[in-house]
Amino acid sequence: MDPRSIVLPDSITPADGRFGCGPSKVRAGQIDAIAAAATTLLGTSHRKPAVKNLVGSVRSGLTDLFGLPDGWEIVLGNGGSTVFWDVATFGLIERRSQHLVFGEFSSKFAEAATTAPHLMDPVVIESATGDHPEAAAEVDVDLYALTHNETSTGVAMTLTRPTGIGNSLVAVDATSAAGGLPWNPSEVDVYYFAPQKCFASDGGLWLAACSPAALERINTIAASDRWRPASLDLGIALTNSLANQTYNTPALTTLVMLDDQIRWMLDNGGLDWCVARSRQSADTLYNWAESRDWATPFVTDPAKRSAVVGTIDIDDAISAETICDVLRANGILDTDSYRKLGRNQLRIGMFPAIDPADVEALTHSIDAVVSALGS
Repeated sequence: MDPRSIVLPDSITPADGRFGCGPSKVRAGQIDAIAAAATTLLGTSHRKPAVKNLVGSVRSGLTDLFGLPDGWEIVLGNGGSTVFWDVATFGLIERRSQHLVFGEFSSKFAEAATTAPHLMDPVVIESATGDHPEAAAEVDVDLYALTHNETSTGVAMTLTRPTGIGNSLVAVDATSAAGGLPWNPSEVDVYYFAPQKCFASDGGLWLAACSPAALERINTIAASDRWRPASLDLGIALTNSLANQTYNTPALTTLVMLDDQIRWMLDNGGLDWCVARSRQSADTLYNWAESRDWATPFVTDPAKRSAVVGTIDIDDAISAETICDVLRANGILDTDSYRKLGRNQLRIGMFPAIDPADVEALTHSIDAVVSALGS
């Protein structure tokens, strides 16, 4: 029997079958917002008031959503989080950084800092996948690079400023966490992300919430003689952001979708509501896995299990790839594990746009697939 011939009844399948970990589910309201902007904003100059007002709305909305104190700024630019790692090597690290590495994405910033010829070799503290290490103060480190949520493994960490670091900055990769996990600005100086996860938009944009200390660092490096490509110059990005624009032309549909998602989050109760919604989905997923003898949460420590990206190991007697194939044939998409992790595993996005009821329906669907496969 072709496993893809298994048909799941509508009564147990999710109303929306998108569970990808990025790009993630886009709400219908965001598409409506694009349609509404079709003749008033799309196709117009990004230096004119309509687009600048949109950028301003994104910046003010994120300030409200995160509850940022006075003096913080939302800085943005084109290129996504991958580009921001290069931006940070030019405009945020003075001499040396420390990186906590516990998966594919947390390793990439460390790699960028390692290859930057104007910086000292970074301190890299690693742990096995499924766990995360802890930062440790170092005399010559001026930036500590943390990751709020490791998208490849489903490990999340509580953000705490390392003790004894003095005036050093704490920069956090929040790409899959921002908008779905809680954080306290007092523990962080730079909280950066791309909008294709919790914010249900497209990639190709980076955003960073920056504290006064981070802004001072940016301006200090910008005034130095360090060479920086203009498109990667954090000082230029800051100057443009304060004028509610980007250095080069942004994708306007990305901004429209992002702004609509931020307003949806705020209208429903803000970050606390988003966190609770993802937490409900996560509790459903992990409790389900723990109640099955053929499924186990990959992250063994419940305190480190992500509420926005759930990774579930499947018994080797059952092919997770086959489960995903059957689900896909039934309109349930992107439950595959992260390819480089190489585990017999499912990976489930639980971002705020994903209805917790659909996560529950997904668990019923997986049960039905496993039963139909005769396992």
